[in-house]
Amino acid sequence: MGFKRSFDVVQAHCGEPMHVITGGVPTIPGDTVYEQMKWMRENDDQVRNLVLKEPRGYPPVNCNLIVPAKDPRAAAGYIIMEQNEYCVMSGGNTIAVATVLLETGMIPMKEPVTEFYLEAAAGLIKIKADCHNGKVTQVTFTNVPAFPVYLDAEIDVPTLGKIKVDIAWGGMFYCLIDSRQFPWLKLVPSQGKEIARISALCYQAAREQLPVHHPDYPGIGITGSEIHGPTENPNADWQSVDTVYTGEVDLNRPETWTGALDRCACGTGTCALMSVKYARGELKLNEPFRREGLIGIIFTGHALEKVDIHGYKGIKPTIGGEAWISAYCKYVLDETDPFPNGFTVGDIW
Repeated sequence: MGFKRSFDVVQAHCGEPMHVITGGVPTIPGDTVYEQMKWMRENDDQVRNLVLKEPRGYPPVNCNLIVPAKDPRAAAGYIIMEQNEYCVMSGGNTIAVATVLLETGMIPMKEPVTEFYLEAAAGLIKIKADCHNGKVTQVTFTNVPAFPVYLDAEIDVPTLGKIKVDIAWGGMFYCLIDSRQFPWLKLVPSQGKEIARISALCYQAAREQLPVHHPDYPGIGITGSEIHGPTENPNADWQSVDTVYTGEVDLNRPETWTGALDRCACGTGTCALMSVKYARGELKLNEPFRREGLIGIIFTGHALEKVDIHGYKGIKPTIGGEAWISAYCKYVLDETDPFPNGFTVGDIW
C-alpha cells in the first residue's frame, strides 16, 4: 500500500473542532508565518482541503499547521486554515493550538502558569496558560487590535428588509447583527437553520454594500458574521453565534443561504464585538466580558487599553477559554484515492 501524503494530527476542540497538524508537511518557504500562509494558499492548498473536506472533515472543522517560528521570541508558529479562508488570526484555534503544544510536550509545561509567545500570520501572540496536573485548564491570549469600521449601518437584505449591522475587525472582519431585530429568533441549537439563513443573508448583503479595508492585510474582506443578543445564563454577559461559510452565498439563490455555525464562543468574533461595545460606551477598559456561544461554551474577554490603528479607534483585547484533546490521528492520502482534494456534497455543505 502506498500513500501520496500523510499527516500527524491531534484533534482538539473548544466546542468547535480545531485540528492541529503536528507533522508531515514539508518545509514551507517564507520569512514570516504570514508569508508562509500566503505560500500555502497559493501552492499547497491540498493540505487544507484534505483535512477539512470529506471524507476526513465536515463543515465546522478548522485546522492549524504547526511550523517553526520565524520570530526568535516565539516558541512555535501556526498557520490557521478554515473552510473559506486562511485566517491571519483565530481565537478558538489559538486556544486549541496552545493546549495541544503544551499537553503533548512540544512546548514544556510549567505549573501553575506557562507563558510564551506564538507566531500567527497576524504576528506575535502572547499566551498565558493555567496548568494543573498536566492539563491546560485555561488559555488567555493577547489578540491583535480590534476596531469597528461601521456602526449601525443599514443594509437592504432580501426577505428581511432593512437591517442594521456593525462591521468590526477582531482578527477577521465580522458582520455583527443584533438578534433583537428578529423577534422570532432564539440563539439555541434547535434554531440553527434559521440562524444560518439570517446570518448568510446579512453577511452577503454587507459584503456587497459595505466595503472594508484593513491597512495591514490588503485584500481581506468580510469573511464572517455573528448574531448576538442578551443571554439568560447568569454566568455570561452576552450571547453570540458566528457562522462560517463553506461556499459562495448568492442572494438570488436561496439554497446558498446557509453556513456552519460556530460551536465555540469565537475569540476573534468576541474581540470584534467588544470593540463595538467599547465604542458605544457599553464596555469599560479591563471590565470582564463573558461571551456565551451556541452550545454554552464561554470565553472571557477584556479590553486592556484603547488603541489607534491607522486612524481607526479600537481596543487591545485579551480572550480566555479552554480546549480539550479528543484524538491522535494519522491522516493519509492513498495513491489510488479518487479524491485527492477531498469533496463536498450539497446536503450539508
